[in-house]
Amino acid sequence: MGQRIRVLLLFGGRSAEHDVSRVSAVTAAAALDPARYEVIPVAITKDGRWLLAGEASAALAAGPDSLPSAFAVEGSPVAELPDPGSRTLVPMDEQQSEPVSFDVVLPLLHGPYGEDGTVQGLFELAGVPYVGSGVVGSAVAMDKIMMKRAFAAAGLPTPAHVPFRDGHDVERFGDEVEEAFGFPCFVKPANLGSSVGVSKARNRNELEAAVERALAFDEWMLAEEAIVGREIEVGILGDDPPAASVAGEIVPGDDFYTYADKYEDEAAQLLAPAPLTELQSAAVRDLAVRAFEACRVEAMARVDFFLEERLDDGSAGRGFLVNEVNTIPGLTAISMYPRLWAESGISYGELFDRLITLAFDRHERRARRAGRQRD
Repeated sequence: MGQRIRVLLLFGGRSAEHDVSRVSAVTAAAALDPARYEVIPVAITKDGRWLLAGEASAALAAGPDSLPSAFAVEGSPVAELPDPGSRTLVPMDEQQSEPVSFDVVLPLLHGPYGEDGTVQGLFELAGVPYVGSGVVGSAVAMDKIMMKRAFAAAGLPTPAHVPFRDGHDVERFGDEVEEAFGFPCFVKPANLGSSVGVSKARNRNELEAAVERALAFDEWMLAEEAIVGREIEVGILGDDPPAASVAGEIVPGDDFYTYADKYEDEAAQLLAPAPLTELQSAAVRDLAVRAFEACRVEAMARVDFFLEERLDDGSAGRGFLVNEVNTIPGLTAISMYPRLWAESGISYGELFDRLITLAFDRHERRARRAGRQRD
């Protein structure tokens, strides 16, 4: 066996999607070929401490049959050295006496402090190769309000919305919502995923309750028009040019695709490929690439759409509307992103091979550019 690539697998994190990340990490670790990769699992606690996850390492060493459904958040505290190129974790107590070196980071951190450009900025400062989008694309795609501005600038169709900031006039916000699109509508935190904090509001009273719920997760939130239509998703992989997977469809088990649908009761149906015409499939895949590029995302994303085929009065709808771009999509056994690529001919293991190669390629490009700037 040659020299294996040492992959620092980050999971957990400070967001409300902490537990989803723990599940994604197990599935990803199982997909990484042990002949090519040595996985170094590092858990991030809900208060932001980094732990060298001993139980996860032991489970990986014991083989795939020993893997839990979710990695435990435990271990000895470590910190990443910020020195460019060091690629080293240093122990923060006496239990771990030796530093741990690694080659590349695989951050499976969903939501704020993981998917929003913050941890990506740390990797950039430390000169570390990492999987996924960079700082700009991560930040834009995490914030639903800024993301919609990027869609608008690129001429992409997207549902109407009204932004709101904590501390502003809720009554005035309600007036703006009624004037823009009325009820029902969906209320969402600006910086969160997995449908956490999302509510459907059917009137002003429900809107006020939904605002309070969303603001428990973020200072900014938005109300968005309710679309009656199908939910379509497309995976994106690569950079220049990015490739689009086959399209898939979510058939929610509730009014909308809830957190419970995604991760608990599995009430939703996931169809891959989606039952679309060839023209529809080509159109949505093209829109997915355009949305990916509009937000300056890199390497991977899942782009979500609504397909509005008919309005309430029976007239033709607006077709595909871009809902959002997810830069670290769910990677659990039931997640759509790996399933879409499997339907497109790329296995789960090969998917990670490509993502890790993309991480090294980007790092080398930026290192060369930095070298020219110093000359």
